[in-house]
Amino acid sequence: MRRLPILLAATAALMMPAIVSAQPQPPAPQAAKGPLLSLSVSESVNSAPDMATINTGVQTRAMSAKDAMAQNATQMDRLIAALVKAGIARKDIQTSGINLNPQYDYSDRTDGKGPRFIGYEASNQLTVAVRKLDSAGDLIDSLVAAGATNINGPSFGIAEPDKLLDQARTKALKTAQARANLYAQATGFRTARLVSISEGGGFAPPPMPMMAMRDSAAAAPQTKIEPGEIATSISLNVQYMLEP
Repeated sequence: MRRLPILLAATAALMMPAIVSAQPQPPAPQAAKGPLLSLSVSESVNSAPDMATINTGVQTRAMSAKDAMAQNATQMDRLIAALVKAGIARKDIQTSGINLNPQYDYSDRTDGKGPRFIGYEASNQLTVAVRKLDSAGDLIDSLVAAGATNINGPSFGIAEPDKLLDQARTKALKTAQARANLYAQATGFRTARLVSISEGGGFAPPPMPMMAMRDSAAAAPQTKIEPGEIATSISLNVQYMLEP
């Protein structure tokens, strides 16, 4: 009879881990109260740009690759010097492409003649950030005077678009909620509750115009640049639950 308390204690000890390890279970997820509505919404904010990007460069030809590249380097030095003199910071001048290719004349193909080699063409292109738009026209003129053989641009932009992007986000969210409420009411539901959101889009500049070259020897008015306005836009993909 003395062994009974010992057996009872051992049995209680074996049962304790099961009691201690028991944890409350999380509540089961609630079933959806209504259908899900997916929307894509885009909004933009227009503003005057505060910077522009211009692509420029020089092309040279010579009978040897070495001479073509040497001539190109000389003209490019003059081009970069003109940019620096105009107040463009070195950090805003970036090489965007260097090319060297043989050139052939294909015009005479009579009697089975092959293309005629006419030399090498070297090109060096720069991407330039212009932060003083009122001097952009004068800058283009100075590039032409310094020997630029091609100019593309300008492409206008916003240096720090964060505030404009936030304004566009606010507009997009309001538009999405209003549209979701419309769907809810039109289909017999009371409210539309936002359940997910993802973002896309960003700064949307207008198409970049092409700047045609002109004869530097001819008298002509200075190049005029009109920045106008650009749109800073945001696209949202949102999902709402329609609830009764």
